[in-house]
Amino acid sequence: MKFIHMSDIHLGVPGMLIEGIDPHERLARAFGHIAEHHSDAVRLVITGDLAHWADPEAYAALKQALRVLPIPVRLMVGNHDDRTAFLEQFPEHPRDAAGFINHAEDLPEGRFIYCDTVQPQSHAGHFCEVRLDWLRAQLEGCARAFLFFHHNPLHLGDPSSDMLSLNDRDQAGLRPLLKAHRDKIVHIFFGHVHEPLSGTLAGIPFSGVASTVHQVIPNLSPSKLSGMGPLEPSYRVVLMRGEDVVVHQIPFAWDGEVIWHGNDWEDWAREA
Repeated sequence: MKFIHMSDIHLGVPGMLIEGIDPHERLARAFGHIAEHHSDAVRLVITGDLAHWADPEAYAALKQALRVLPIPVRLMVGNHDDRTAFLEQFPEHPRDAAGFINHAEDLPEGRFIYCDTVQPQSHAGHFCEVRLDWLRAQLEGCARAFLFFHHNPLHLGDPSSDMLSLNDRDQAGLRPLLKAHRDKIVHIFFGHVHEPLSGTLAGIPFSGVASTVHQVIPNLSPSKLSGMGPLEPSYRVVLMRGEDVVVHQIPFAWDGEVIWHGNDWEDWAREA
């Protein structure tokens, strides 16, 4: 089974640049690349920061752009999003009984669980007891799970970025639940950090994905500032084959030269 993981598309009012980049043009290129190369994917999951300033026009443009995709899409909100503005354009989007944009679905490889980590007027992540209880019920009701967050649910060692992680209190509440179910949690996916990374959380593999707009340049020295630059954007293609999960990074906007090599021994022989 194949699905696409994308995050932090940061749409503004059409025509407005974000960090000197047109996010709508970038999204169109990404969607075109997916339609051309990965129309067999079962899902596209966009893990939040759909809009940059939560403009109604940004969500309306996203709704229009999604119509060209040949695969189903699952949307999540991030710290730059506003639930009310999002739901005005996507009123049928599932949410839990408390109104959080939490939802889940069962696919052939397991349960995909999409978690809402947003607190209004906070760039840090939040996952309160109500949301924790919801996640607990989802995990208890399945045999195999894949978790999706907007915020990274652990600190990453970049001091400025760690100010924007899931907050310490809610990390402390979430970790025991993840450890209790780590035999069934296959992988954790998140966005927010604007950089490609991977590791484990309490023994559970995780991966973060770059933005389709501006990228974070990790700074592991003490600082309250995050460095960003117009590095190549990407999305992820995730392949699930039995017990195995493989995550590919796709630099969809690269338009430079691509050199194609054969793979026989002679193809790499030194020229005389």
